Amino acid sequence: MKIIRSLSEIDRPFDKAVVTLGNFDGVHLGHREIFRSVVNSARRERGTSIICTFEPHPLKMLAADRAPRLINTPEERERLIAASRVDVLLIIPFTSELAALSPERFVDEVLIERIGIKHLVVGYDYAFGKGRSGSIEFLRQQGKDKGFVVDVFGPVQKAGQVISSTRVRQAILSGDVEGVVNLLGRHFNFEGQVVHGEGRGHHLGFATANLETDKELIPAAGVYACIASIDGREISSVVSIGCKSTFGEHPLTIEAHLLDFDQDVYSQKMRLYFVKKLRDQQTFPDKEALIVAISDDIDRARQCLDQVQIIEYREYLTPESA
Repeated sequence: MKIIRSLSEIDRPFDKAVVTLGNFDGVHLGHREIFRSVVNSARRERGTSIICTFEPHPLKMLAADRAPRLINTPEERERLIAASRVDVLLIIPFTSELAALSPERFVDEVLIERIGIKHLVVGYDYAFGKGRSGSIEFLRQQGKDKGFVVDVFGPVQKAGQVISSTRVRQAILSGDVEGVVNLLGRHFNFEGQVVHGEGRGHHLGFATANLETDKELIPAAGVYACIASIDGREISSVVSIGCKSTFGEHPLTIEAHLLDFDQDVYSQKMRLYFVKKLRDQQTFPDKEALIVAISDDIDRARQCLDQVQIIEYREYLTPESA
């Protein structure tokens, strides 16, 4: 997959460009079906499959108070999109100048003149421009007038409910890391760097690795059974998210107790795959009660992680002729 980070990098229109537009923050199962359609259409038409997105998320510039917490970091989004076998990921910087473009100028100057669009695939609820005036109806009329095909991809459902980034966020923010697998098609995860903590876990008999992450969307406060990945090695873990309320402290912390592992991982990168929420965050009357609860957390985590197979988003598309 070729990544283009500016329209100025495109020196000539692509050959028979099959394009989809969107933020694609979650890269959830609904997005993946759109990508599948784009890739397969480009193969049939012997064209170029292109995913066109924006950075930063438009709402971060236009209405920061309404901007969602992003499900993926930009790097994660790129890695996940690359697994779709798309030819080109075009990441257009979202600037005030771009925001000022009318939907018609965006079609003319970006989609037609720069990209060379011949086929557009969009989700059923896609719209862009001021007041979302760049609607599905607008795009269909533009395609009819200017010679490109517009396909509208209907909602993708699971268990009778539409898959959306909003539903993914709600699940993660509520701590439903089990349920979100059916929406994402993978275990929710994030990466961070191991940093020094207070050392309190060590004194309790349960040493922890404290994680700092750039991830915007963090699961609800509580204790989780996770798989930690460090330098390619997977380690069963109990992860606590929240403030240390038993000790009267309030800053958010992410602490991973790595089971049957005693190596020094300070300053290393660690990725946590969330499997199951074990319990909500609690305040305990004393240190002894906390120790008993942590021991129970470890027992329960071992049970649920014993046979777990982490689901990652790997390449899943095959040519239609295969």
